[in-house]
Amino acid sequence: MISFILMVNKQGQTRLSSYYEWLDMQERVALESEIIRKCMSRSELQCSFVQYRGYKVIYRRYASLFFIVGTKTDVDLRKSIASSSAKKKPSSSSSDSGGGGGGGKQGRYDKAYVENHENELGLLEFIHCLVETMDRWAGSICELDIMYQLEQVHFLLDEMVMNGYVVETNKSNILRPIDLMDRESKKNEGMFR
Repeated sequence: MISFILMVNKQGQTRLSSYYEWLDMQERVALESEIIRKCMSRSELQCSFVQYRGYKVIYRRYASLFFIVGTKTDVDLRKSIASSSAKKKPSSSSSDSGGGGGGGKQGRYDKAYVENHENELGLLEFIHCLVETMDRWAGSICELDIMYQLEQVHFLLDEMVMNGYVVETNKSNILRPIDLMDRESKKNEGMFR
């Protein structure tokens, strides 16, 4: 599950932030500044995946913008693993009476309980799809497009991600509602002239 998406310029200024889990404002500001500093300090030869404070951070630089995606372990997945772990525990202890083999199985469930199973390459591909979609929408996307058309960029992002899950990657399907809104707004402007 995606926890947050950030678009940051080369100076470290956040141009867009979208959070899919609740964090208070102080925690957001601290987290953003630390993650941005960490991503910007890395060279281009280093890996684009970083573990930081329980988050798996995937980032990519396109021209003058950094696109940063942070994920945490999915809460629903943790609950299902915990419940399956609780179900497996009594059966493994009854079959192993003193052999000690049941503890290894329980350890595997505990490890799966805290691991983040999000696909890093899939999220890197999502970032690339986001950039391609924005390029198709605005020509060649730049920092000014994000600053001056922030609401439309949020609409575009909302078409792709819902509640922290990627729901759409087809560029035509993503841009169709945004094009309709543009056409309707131009139609309304023409009525009042």
